Formats: sequence, structure tokens, C-alpha cells
Amino acid sequence: MAKRGNSIIKGVEIEEVIRLLNKAYADEWLAYYQYFIESKVVKGIMKDAAIAELDQHATDELRHANMVADRILQLGGTPLLHPQDWFTHTNCGYEEPKDFDVVAILEDSIKGEQCAISTYSEIADIVKDKDIVTYDIVSEILADEVEHEEDLQALHDDISEFVESIKNSCRA
Repeated sequence: MAKRGNSIIKGVEIEEVIRLLNKAYADEWLAYYQYFIESKVVKGIMKDAAIAELDQHATDELRHANMVADRILQLGGTPLLHPQDWFTHTNCGYEEPKDFDVVAILEDSIKGEQCAISTYSEIADIVKDKDIVTYDIVSEILADEVEHEEDLQALHDDISEFVESIKNSCRA
């Protein structure tokens, strides 16, 4: 594996890996904040379950940001230093919550996880068999993002089914 100062790791340019990781780093910080703020403003039925899930995901996103920053530094790069840079480098973007209903919040969160899954899958494909350290880090984060998406989807489905059953019993 290349050391600092070298520009290639077994067929992958270090600067490209750093660029991709910085974009993922921006995504992690924005995802952290999105989960943090959504857990504060969410309203509706079963919101406590949603808050617990959102808070756990916020913690995980912050851990991911730390992992990505550490790898950027190991590669001789510098993580994005200013929060404004997160918005210009992000893959997934950030949209402030407009509808605080638990189902809408969960739908927004699911979309964010799907973007993260796509991002980390792409990075994994690029570094696979070339930069095993980055690949291992990205694979670990990818597994977390898949689990997040599954957890959010299951909670969304449970709440939606519960709401539908209440509507049906009111109609009867």
C-alpha cells in the first residue's frame, strides 16, 4: 500500500479516494444533523419509537464521520474544515424537515439512507482489491446504513399499518 506522498494505492489515485471520502464525510455530518433535528421536531403517533431510532442513527452517523475523517488523515489528506463545505461537497444533500409528522420524517430519513447506501457502494466498488483499509471502513459503514434503512422502513411500515387499522376501525 502507498504511504503519504505517493499518489497511487494499487491502481487507485489517493487524491481520488480522499475526494470521495470527503464527500462521504460531508454526507455524514449532514445526516447527523438531520437525524438530530428530526428527533427534536417529530410529532405524531409512536413518535417515541421514532425518536429512539433517530437518536441512535445520529450517534452512528457521528461515529461514521469520525471513521471517515481518520481515514482521510491516514491517506495524507485533510477532512473538510468548514461546515459550509459540507453543502458543496455532499452526495446526498440536506433538506430541512418541513412536515414534522412521524411518517413524513421517516420517509425523508429512508431516502437519506438509500443515498448513503448508493454512495458507500460506489466507493466500495472503486477501492475493492486496491485499498483494503478504506474498503473495510466503507464496508462497515455500508452495513450500518443498510441496517438503518431496514430499521426505518420497518418502523415506517408499522406506524402506517397502525394508522390504517385505526382509520378502518373508525369507518366500521
